[in-house]
Amino acid sequence: MHEQISILRPIRTPVIPAGDDFDRLIEAVAMRRDRDAFARLFDHFAPRLKAYLMKAGATAGAAEDFAQDAMLTVWRKAELFDRTKAHAATWIFTIARNRRLDVLRQDARRLPLPEIDLVQDEPEQPDTVVLAAENAARLKAAMARLSPDQIEVLRLAFFQDNPHSEIARRLELPLGTVKSRIRKAMIKLRTLLDDEQGGAA
Repeated sequence: MHEQISILRPIRTPVIPAGDDFDRLIEAVAMRRDRDAFARLFDHFAPRLKAYLMKAGATAGAAEDFAQDAMLTVWRKAELFDRTKAHAATWIFTIARNRRLDVLRQDARRLPLPEIDLVQDEPEQPDTVVLAAENAARLKAAMARLSPDQIEVLRLAFFQDNPHSEIARRLELPLGTVKSRIRKAMIKLRTLLDDEQGGAA
């Protein structure tokens, strides 16, 4: 992906457009596949997307990947831009945000089900095995309804078994912020599971 972007971007002194020029640059990409217009968009938005995504909790490496994904989408799908519905900045930042949300939700759906111990002193009854599987499915469904930041800290803490200090290092966040996110995520998860259980009763 990085190689594709570098091919599209000519080496030159960046020129920062002003105001509605961003809309016109996207339209130039859509109508003429204008590489110079795309390079100007990339120079302006790529670093801002990375900073925005890092503030939202992504690591520096992940934020850079999401930003490059978003800009590649701008190049490929510029014809979908409609200035009557959104300004260029809103459209581009929404692409980046949605890409990160998609990845985090996919991660939540891929969380492993608890393993069933097949070697036990007493064999489990079939209804116990079914109940365990149902509970695991409910947990995964509830996880998918958490915010991206909450999914990320729970995945790192409980499914990858990282200590809080390591999570803070990976996410480049203060330790207190990590602990607060985990606590709030657990409260939200418990609420979702309780609500679902109450509705099924």
